[in-house]
Order: sequence, then structure tokens, then C-alpha cells
Amino acid sequence: MTSTDRVTLGNRLNTREMSESAVAMLDEGGTVVAWTQAAEQLLGYSAGDVVGRSATLVLPSSEETPTISAFIEQCRAQNDWSGMITVRHRDGRMLDINHRISMLRGQDGAFRWFVSVTDIGTLSQEAGNGSVRESLLIHAPIGIVVHDPQLRCVWVNDTMESHDGISRDRRLGRRLTESLPGSESEALEAVMQQALRNSTTALHEYRAWPTEDPRREHAFSASYFCLQDADGTTVAVCGISVDVTGNQRTRERFAILSQARTRIGSTLDIMQTGQELADLAVPLLADYAYVELAESVPLGEEPPTPIDMSDRPPVFLRAGQASIHPGVPESTFAPGETVSVPPTSPLARVLRTGRSYLEPVLDTSPGAWIDHDPARAQKDREYGMHSLMIVPIIARRAVLGIALFYRTEDPVPFHEDDLLLAEELVTRAALALDNARRYTRERTAALALQRNLLPHRLMGGAAVEAAWRYLPADTEAGVGGDWFDVIPLSGARVALVVGDVVGHGINAAATMGRLRTAVRTLADMELPPDQLLAHLDDTFQRLAAEDANAPDETPTVVGATCLYAVYDPATRKCTMARAGHPPPAIIDPQGQVTFPDLPTGSPLGIGLGVPFEAVDLELPEGTLLALYTDGLIETRDHDIDEGMRRLGTALAQPDRALEDLCTRATETRPRQAPSDDITLLLVRTRTLNPAQVASWTLPSDQTATHSARHMTVRQLTEWGLEGLQDPTQLIVSELVTNAVHHSTDPIGLRLIHHQALTCEVFDTDANPPHLRHARAIDENGRGLFLVTQLSRRWGARLESGGKVTWAEQDLDPAPSHARASGTPPARKE
Repeated sequence: MTSTDRVTLGNRLNTREMSESAVAMLDEGGTVVAWTQAAEQLLGYSAGDVVGRSATLVLPSSEETPTISAFIEQCRAQNDWSGMITVRHRDGRMLDINHRISMLRGQDGAFRWFVSVTDIGTLSQEAGNGSVRESLLIHAPIGIVVHDPQLRCVWVNDTMESHDGISRDRRLGRRLTESLPGSESEALEAVMQQALRNSTTALHEYRAWPTEDPRREHAFSASYFCLQDADGTTVAVCGISVDVTGNQRTRERFAILSQARTRIGSTLDIMQTGQELADLAVPLLADYAYVELAESVPLGEEPPTPIDMSDRPPVFLRAGQASIHPGVPESTFAPGETVSVPPTSPLARVLRTGRSYLEPVLDTSPGAWIDHDPARAQKDREYGMHSLMIVPIIARRAVLGIALFYRTEDPVPFHEDDLLLAEELVTRAALALDNARRYTRERTAALALQRNLLPHRLMGGAAVEAAWRYLPADTEAGVGGDWFDVIPLSGARVALVVGDVVGHGINAAATMGRLRTAVRTLADMELPPDQLLAHLDDTFQRLAAEDANAPDETPTVVGATCLYAVYDPATRKCTMARAGHPPPAIIDPQGQVTFPDLPTGSPLGIGLGVPFEAVDLELPEGTLLALYTDGLIETRDHDIDEGMRRLGTALAQPDRALEDLCTRATETRPRQAPSDDITLLLVRTRTLNPAQVASWTLPSDQTATHSARHMTVRQLTEWGLEGLQDPTQLIVSELVTNAVHHSTDPIGLRLIHHQALTCEVFDTDANPPHLRHARAIDENGRGLFLVTQLSRRWGARLESGGKVTWAEQDLDPAPSHARASGTPPARKE
């Protein structure tokens, strides 16, 4: 045997190139018993160097290199084994070679190993794609026979009988002219004698009727060369014969595989890839083909390994189908429909074993396996399906599905070479399908991450009505570094935030999630916008430093911008600050558009140490406020100013629905793929009715608590909230008492009736209150504990001249025993 992965398209298989591969013969124990000149030229070892020594001489020493006994056992198990291996040249360098090992049988049950190796680096570039050669040609049936100097057969492989019809028993110990008298045998013996005389390679072509296809005459090409012993003496002549009948068929197969490179896997859509495989196979290989994938594969999940068929038949999805007949009438299923696999069918066997199935003549007689699937059987008989191949779709040792190929109008049944081609096509498709599956899985995970990082609903409460748009630049992954949020604050106020992490994709999204969490945490601390951005800047720099020191070389995000605003519907005051972010667009109820001149501030993470500045704006009720990222206003061909004018024009109709305005704003961009993520947060301000707010100024003395209770009861009666009088009186009493205790200046009390009931107490002491766990003997320290029990949440925020301590209650209060149950956690505000 010799290398079979050299072929010149349009000509026969080049047996001269095959014979000039490095050839050796090993005995049962792996000892070299014969060598060739080509082997010496390739590996540098002469016959005297290797004959009589173990084949491990040319194998590199490493833990991955098998022992010679393991090597022989693997050869014995597979009988005819091929693949890639690294060998050692005599000068010490390593060669990557393509090898093939076949068993030769002799008399009395003796056997030898015939080894052929070819340097991958010297293979002809005209031979086509390397994987094609390996898959199609290395497995081609090649006959090998060894004759002694008297031309008697001493060794032969099993394939040789299928070439010329001579059995091993009739061949061994005899000359070819004795086993098969005739002029063709005499001509072949003459070629052998020429090789022996000249110690060169001799070629001959002949015709025969092989046993596996006795009705057709086949053309064979034979090559003969000498085998040497340790002294360099010729001890035998070896002949290799190759069936070259199918040269045209080989060219057609190369053309199919060439098309497969461009037609299969053109997208990362799993179902589309399945359809591309079916479309390529018909009519080039089959008259009807279809692809079925495990249910989990289109979802991006790993298929079960192995596929369990014990409880119920596995369910697959029809991922693609094609036919020579329009409309694919042979199919009983449409693409995307679920299909059950009968457990006793060859399909189930292929799924269990991971091995292809070939039925050259499909048995459609009554009682055959197809009768277990009546719908399939009816279609098979109706359309004359007479030959079948089933090939598993395997990627990374997992069976993703199966591909079936039928012949109906083509009268020639499928053969082994057709199966080899089908397996090569399916192997290519399996790689594309697995890539698409992994992409789907990663995209699903990325989208889940994005959904969890961005708000599911925007809760504007009594302060604003909100809508949004988010368009990531990475449309395939669906994630980016922009974020937005509407955060409920105390006193019916809301915080509005939009941010933009530099870059896009999964790394930017992860950083965005961390910053969004940090903003929410800082917002809960009731920090003013400028102070919040300062703390956020510190947080970003700390995260960037941690990423820079990460051992896994996590890409470091270099910066981010942010706009943070707080809107109070009771005063219509909006306080905002920005960190290198574009200014908001403000559209008054008459449609007048302005972009306020806010201090720019440095982007987050730059570390300039410049303080952020906040600006107060008073917004009429019904004002539109648009917070956005630069991806909305900046394009490759237009500057930011033009983009801001375009955005203002799109939003200059404040009476329209917010969703319509979001759509108009995003659709006015130039029709080109965005180079950056696009985010738009659009809110319409609301104002609390003066009747919803009640406020008083109290003296900082012992009368303040009684007055506060009295005014609270009266106000709640006006609002129809008599059910909240008792808990609210207690909350007001505790908060006012604390204020009197810590402040000597007048105290402010405000009640806000919105989607909750908020009680606020202002005093001039800037120190926030602390919740304590009072001991049994303590006379004080239980006030805030009581407030915690009676309210859904409470806290404190700094304001000019002091602080505000607040508590919120639901308008539909829970029963007192429910509020009082359990011990609340200690909290510090």
C-alpha cells in the first residue's frame, strides 16, 4: 500500500506518486522486516539502520506516543488504519506525515503490517483540499500484493481479491500466471521483472471484472517497486493496484465538496444551515434528502449524549429538506415540525452508534423496518425510493442529528464511495451547525444578561411617564454598553439616568451592569447628582484597576459617560449633572426645543479630579425630557450638532405618544449600520396637585409633636385616608420628636399623597439618624425601630441647611399584626 491522497483532477489516480511514498513492512511485533528507497529519502534512515529494529525508532518520545504493543493492538483492531502522525527524521527533526497501515496475510495464518507514509508538506497543491484527500482517498480500497524474487505471492491484503477475483488461498505460494492464466497476467509479471531488474518503479494499467461488481468492467492502475532487507538486497517486489474507473465521478465529487465550502454555513442560523445541506445534496448526490436535528440544538443547547431511547422515541426537528420534485412531495413533515424516530429503525441505530448506515437496495417489502412508520412507508413506495444512506451529524463527540439521502429516479444505487462523500458533506455541515449552535447559546446567554441588566419596567410613579429605545451596535450578540434607568426616590421624586460605556459587546455590557448597580445603590443613599457622579467615578476607577490586575487578561474598559438627573413633581425642579455625556433635550409643552448648557464634567474613569457640577432647572408640567447616548446623534458622515438638530426636530411634537416619539427619534438616523450603541430615554413630566401636598413649619419645642399629630389627622381626613391615621400619627410623632431633640431651629413637616403616603420631617441637624437595638432597660432608642415596623421604607437625605427624614406607607395598609410581625434588620441612613 502507499499514499492515496495524491490525485490530479481530470487524470487517473497517480500511482507513481503513490509508490514513491515511504513504504515499510513490519512483522507481528512491530519490527521492521522490509524497507524502500523512498522511505530512506523521506526519513533519512537506510535499510541497514531500521530493518530488524522496532518501528519506535522513528516515533518521537513523549507521553502521548503509544507503545509499540499498543500501536500494534490498535492496528489489529482496525485492520486498515490511517491518519496523521509525527515521526522523527534521522537528523532529529520532526515530520508531520500522512500514514496508512494495512494487514497483509500470508500462509498458515501469518500476517505482516504494510505501512505507507507521505510527508504532508510535500503533497501536491494540485491535489485539492487536504481534508477531502484524507476523507475520500485515504479510505479508497487499494489492493496490495507482495511477490518474492521468483514472483510467487507471499503476502496479500483482503482488498486484492475484490480487484481481480483471485482468492487468497488460490494466490498464496503461486505466480500470477498460475493463479490466473492469460495475457494480462503475463503482462503484469513482465512489469514485476522489470522492477526487479532495475530496482525502479514500474507501472501498468489493466482491466478486470471485480467480484463486488462483476457486471461492469473496471480499469485498474498497478504500480510495482522493490522491498529491501538490512543489506539493501531486494527481497520482494510489491504491487499496489487502484481502481481508476471512477475518475469522472471523482471530479464530480471534488466539485460538490468545493461547492460545500461556500454553500454550507453561510449564516449562523441553525435551521438555514440544515436547509443548505439538503439543498446541496439534491440533485448532486441524491434525489431526495432531509436533515433532522435534536430538539435542543436549535435552542443552542447541547444534545443529550448518548441519546436515550429507553422511555420514549427521541423527538427531532426537521431542519431542512430538498427534492428533485417541486414542493418536496416525498416529505410528510414541514421544516420546523417535530419528528419522532422509531426505536427499531436504522435511524435509531445510527443515533445510538454514531455510525453511518447504507442500504443500497431499500427493502420496502411487507414486514420491513419501514412498516413501523406507515406514513414513511407509504411515501417510500409511492415515489420509488430504492436506495438509502443515513449519516449522523456529529460535532465534538455529540450527535446533533441525522441526514438522510434517497434515490428515486436515479436508478443507480448508492455505493460506499457515495457514503464517503455524504459523510464528508455532513462533516462540513456538522462543523457549521455546531458553530451556529454555540453562537445561539452564547447569544441567548448574552441577551439574558442584557435583559437582567436593563430595567424590565420603568416606574415613573407620580413624577414622569417614560418610554425607551435600546439598539445595540452588536446586532448579532444583541448586547452593548449603554444603560438607562428610572429610579423611584423618596417624596415622589425620581432619578433619571443614562450612561454609555466605551465599546460594545459582552465586555462592555458586563461593565455596564456593574455601573448600573452602583448607580442604584448610590441613588438609594439620596445623594445629589454631583455627589453621586463623584462616587460613581471612584467606583469606576476601582473596577478598572481590578480588571487591569485580573489574571485572565480580562479586557479593561477604558471609560464611560453618564447623565444623572433628579426630578421632584412637587416643586417641578429638576437637578442634573453629567460626566462627559451629551446634554439632554428639553421640549416644553409648546414644542420649543432646548439643549441646556450644563457643565460637561469629565468622563468616568479618567481620574482628572475635577468636581462635578449640578444645575437646577424648573420644568413646566408636560415637559419632554430626552436623555440619550451619542450613538443616536453621531454618525460617520455627520457631526454631533447636526444629529442634535435632527433629534430636536423629531421630538418637537410633545403632544404625541411617547412610543411614537421614540420611534421617530430613532428612525430619523441616516440609513446605515450603527457604529455605536443607541439608547433613548424619553420622559414626560408630571406635577403633583397642590392639594396632594401639605406642609407646615413647627417650633422646636415640646408643643411640636402634639401639633404635628393634630395636623396630620386633619389632613388625612381631608384625603380620605382615615385608615392610616394611627400609624401615621406614630411615625410623625417619632420623627418630629427626634428633630426637636437634635435641632433648635424651626422644624418642617410635609405630607405627600401620591402613589404612596410620604411623611417628611426637616431639621437643621445634618447628621443622619441611626437605627439602634434598644436594650430592655433603655428609655430611648426605640423610635426608628417603630418607624421601620410601620412603614414600607424610610430613610434620610441631605438638603441645603440640614436633612430630611422620611417614611413611606402603602395607601392600602396591611393589618397591624402583619406589619408588626418579625424583627426588621438594623438600618443606617
